[in-house]
Amino acid sequence: MEVFGYFGALVIGLILGLTGGGGSILTVPLLVYALGFNPVTATAYSLFIVGTTSAFGATQNFFKGFVDLKKGFLFAIPSFITVYLTRRYIVPALPDTILETSFFSLTKEIFLMVLFAVIMLFAALSMLRKRKEVVINTDSDSKIKFLLQTIIVGLLIGLVGAGGGFLIIPSLVFFAKLPMRKAVATSLMIIALNSLIGFMGDVQNLTIDWQFLLIFTSISVVGIFIGIYLNKFLNDTQLKKGFGYFVLLMALFILSKELLGM
Repeated sequence: MEVFGYFGALVIGLILGLTGGGGSILTVPLLVYALGFNPVTATAYSLFIVGTTSAFGATQNFFKGFVDLKKGFLFAIPSFITVYLTRRYIVPALPDTILETSFFSLTKEIFLMVLFAVIMLFAALSMLRKRKEVVINTDSDSKIKFLLQTIIVGLLIGLVGAGGGFLIIPSLVFFAKLPMRKAVATSLMIIALNSLIGFMGDVQNLTIDWQFLLIFTSISVVGIFIGIYLNKFLNDTQLKKGFGYFVLLMALFILSKELLGM
């Protein structure tokens, strides 16, 4: 099972390189179901793995001219502040048992995994359905909506420990109006900032197995360079559809695992 886990690390990087997101979608289930980590630790490790891997990918894409720094930082700054505060204070404050009845007990671990899956489900549907162009009336409206959106994304990323590519890419495509290839590249920069700063909030709350984390992350970094190379052979439509279907399948898998015990 450990060998499968390290192979999964390579796939995580590959997916990040191809789609600019989705790495955390595989990382958290892999750490929980294949390697036996509890969801709180898994979400923390996911932030480091995906953040470090994304930083390498973002650097390579930056030199190719694919990263939109202005829109990237506009999204990242309010987002990573929210991620850090969520990981540092909100996640540790959640009770071990959130809701308990005579029929069902909603633990902190189940809550985090189900929330993770539900967010993935909505993100997948937003990428797969045809969307009409949204006209924003004023620059003021645009800035306010963009700020609120980044704060909400930051809160959700902090709760589920995801890099957030599956939330960030739809925002960059449909709201910031970036083409898919630029959205993929820019999202890697945002994911790196969000994840690594969010992980700093976890360092103060958890005991970190650095040996495992560095080996796993190194393999993932190899995968992202392979993914970036393969990315140039796919068009925007293929990337968008493939990304959406992958997120959808992973969401359904986690929901069935947590709620139905399948």
